[in-house]
Amino acid sequence: MSTEVRTSERAQLPTDAPTVLPAQSDGGLSRGALNTFDLLFMVMAAAAPMAVVVGTMPLAFALGNGIGVPGTFAFVIVGMLLFAVGYVRIIPYVRNAGAFYAYISASFGRAFGLGAAYVAAVSYFALSCSTIATLAFFCGDLFERVSGLNTRWEAWAALSILLLSALAHRRITLAATLLAVALIAEITLLGLLDIAVIRAHGSQFFSLRLFTPSSIFVPGIGIAAIYAFNGIIGIEGTAIYQEETIDSKRTIPKATYLAVLAIGAFYVVTGWCLVVGLDNDAQISTIAARDPGHFVLDQFSRYLGSWAANTLSVLVVSSAFAASLALFNNSARYVFALARDGVLPKLLARTHAKHQSPYVASALLTGLLITVLGPCALAGFDPLTNISTALVGVGSVGLMTLLAVTALGIPVYFGRQGIWGLSYTIAPGVGGAMIAIATVLAVKNYASITGVSSVAINRLPIWLVVIAALGICQAVWLFKHKPHIFGQIGSNRVE
Repeated sequence: MSTEVRTSERAQLPTDAPTVLPAQSDGGLSRGALNTFDLLFMVMAAAAPMAVVVGTMPLAFALGNGIGVPGTFAFVIVGMLLFAVGYVRIIPYVRNAGAFYAYISASFGRAFGLGAAYVAAVSYFALSCSTIATLAFFCGDLFERVSGLNTRWEAWAALSILLLSALAHRRITLAATLLAVALIAEITLLGLLDIAVIRAHGSQFFSLRLFTPSSIFVPGIGIAAIYAFNGIIGIEGTAIYQEETIDSKRTIPKATYLAVLAIGAFYVVTGWCLVVGLDNDAQISTIAARDPGHFVLDQFSRYLGSWAANTLSVLVVSSAFAASLALFNNSARYVFALARDGVLPKLLARTHAKHQSPYVASALLTGLLITVLGPCALAGFDPLTNISTALVGVGSVGLMTLLAVTALGIPVYFGRQGIWGLSYTIAPGVGGAMIAIATVLAVKNYASITGVSSVAINRLPIWLVVIAALGICQAVWLFKHKPHIFGQIGSNRVE
């Protein structure tokens, strides 16, 4: 007899589900503001496909398994789909803008959930900060090429923070619209490259040689897998916005599956085209390592002309800004969720009367961006080689760890309720194991993510352990001294 749960049974909350608290009658998030495609564009923008293809994929070719990179991306997509199968199953049972925070609380206990929440907020913030530093560098570079004037990156960083803060303050639909425009533009341009390569090479493109085990499972696959998972980070953000979507029980699953499949297919096909378009795939690692920054740009110039290469430079900037905004919004909603549950000061749970945005949490994070980037500017740090490399690894490893723990926790949660089946326990368990292996490889090859040999930078992930430990200690203290607040950790928030 099948152990899958029938639809009528899935609709019921388990008896030991997280504490259910009524939604706030006022001061809440903007309910029903986002439809499936709004959400899809937001989480795909966080993944920054243009930045991944231009900045990350060449490094995967150079340092990873060469022509096996497209196959590695396909392998990673399988792992993320298995994760998504369980992820969308748990969403109706645990409703909280904290996502990882709430799911880990429900699976492994509130203390571990609180530790995970702080890691998630810091990881999203670190990636947003890193992306802003990268954005500032490319803005200055683009402006100099267009005008001939040399400007300081700090000015572009300040402008970016100002614009980001203004958009985060407004209603979420404005950010969703802007992110959609940026995403459509970058995917259109990359799609034109794919079409040009396919037209130029014809039937040669359809060879599946790149996807054979002998091409994928060779030395360097571990590093390629790290970059592949980094390219997918952001897809899990669908659940963060479940309180702000239309009919979240339908919208979240559709957006999650569409995001994984769309971004996955896009990476696989584009990576495939980059290999075929080179005409010398046996030397792809050497060619990519020689000049990774211009590896993709050169193919644009060859197949589409100089106009496409110039447009690419502009869209790399818009892609970076879109990613920083999406990641910033994710971090703000974690801070909001923690404050609403009473773990952080209640002031941070306030939402704007008109825009229903977590504007106080956003203001706090804006201040932190200035606090981080300001001293870096005064110290003369380079935005790429110092700031971005230091923060991107921390954020990536933090989120990969949370993906793995969440995926492995889903079978624990449903198993405790006596709910078994392929989509409830087996699929997320296998996906979690795959992500966990990639996370271990990421930590083991951490210097490959940062691209630097600095001991101080490459030991930064230790701080994630410290942050998680502080969250667990706070939860223990709350359990002893403020049990009513402890009971709200990871609580359900229902309409």
